[in-house]
Amino acid sequence: MTDLTPDAAATRLRRSPLHERHTAAGAKFAPFGGWEMPLEYAGGGVLKEHAAVREAVGVFDVSHLGKARITGPGAAEFVNSCLSNDLRRIAPGKAQYTLACDDATGGVIDDIIAYLHAEDHVFLIPNAANTAEVVRRLRAAAPAGVTVTDEHDAYAVLAVQGPRSAELLGALGLPVGHEYMSFSTAPLDGVELTVCRTGYTGELGYELVMAAEHAVAVWDALFAAGEAYGLRACGLAARDTLRTEMGYPLHGQDLSPEITPVQARSGWAVGWDKPAFWGRDALLAEKAAGPRRTLRGLVAVDRAIPRPGMTVHQGDAELGVITTGTFSPTLKQGIALALLTTDPKLADGDEVEVDIRGRRARMRVTRPPFVQPSVR
Repeated sequence: MTDLTPDAAATRLRRSPLHERHTAAGAKFAPFGGWEMPLEYAGGGVLKEHAAVREAVGVFDVSHLGKARITGPGAAEFVNSCLSNDLRRIAPGKAQYTLACDDATGGVIDDIIAYLHAEDHVFLIPNAANTAEVVRRLRAAAPAGVTVTDEHDAYAVLAVQGPRSAELLGALGLPVGHEYMSFSTAPLDGVELTVCRTGYTGELGYELVMAAEHAVAVWDALFAAGEAYGLRACGLAARDTLRTEMGYPLHGQDLSPEITPVQARSGWAVGWDKPAFWGRDALLAEKAAGPRRTLRGLVAVDRAIPRPGMTVHQGDAELGVITTGTFSPTLKQGIALALLTTDPKLADGDEVEVDIRGRRARMRVTRPPFVQPSVR
């Protein structure tokens, strides 16, 4: 999960506490979720940054992501009654991917990583553009004694991703042996970090959460040690190509208030047996009836790069629309996620056509990921 949809207005953008470091590294900036964030860096670019993560190690500043803290007696049970996934499936010290859905429609308000610290303490990382709305909805539903705090600007987040990420963090004395989707706290030169085995790239990786005022010190420590491991600063453009190769959804494109988890094939992030969560009735009804459209993967047969908003066809029939489309640096061909009709039913391997500026390009239906994941 991340925010890659450019803002319509680029005024009054927030800046990461690492903005000066990015400027010094020759970053090209773009607005994302109300923040001015690095798109790519001089001397790198999307292809080199993408390759660094697949082959060595890259670091992304994702401090634009939201942060919210829920505390008080029964905080975890309260969160569990709101968000889609079942927090009872995990123990303290674990993180979980989950969804905030609209109670009436089941559409996805946001996708979120929940850090379960204790029964009375949950830390959430929503998308930047949706943090205020997620906090508003949680506050409106919170019982007496449970506090929901927006800490969006209080923390920075760095994603260290790639097959050599554990070597790099281990060289800095940070914990790297914990299980996927688990976290621990540890100091780095006196700075307290939360180190979580999570990421959005499909590679072995970690996300480091720290107080915003310590972000520069942590960034500098990573780069002081990182040359031996091939560390490269990576922007959000490479983050997008990496997550697309994994078939990971992006809120605002593949998930949205108009796209439910049933349609997005994200039902694995729903605790269907829970007695309560936002959107439960609507989603159970849609699941029982079967969705009218589902998110599918497409791989280009012809030389073509699909883009969001392009329509998908089979003969004279329009089947749906591309939600995410890009050039895969690993496969060297176009790939896409598309919301396609379930009537007629399409099988993996079926051929469809994408309208690319008036020209039909052949693509094959497939099930993501497009590239073998190495997260574990």
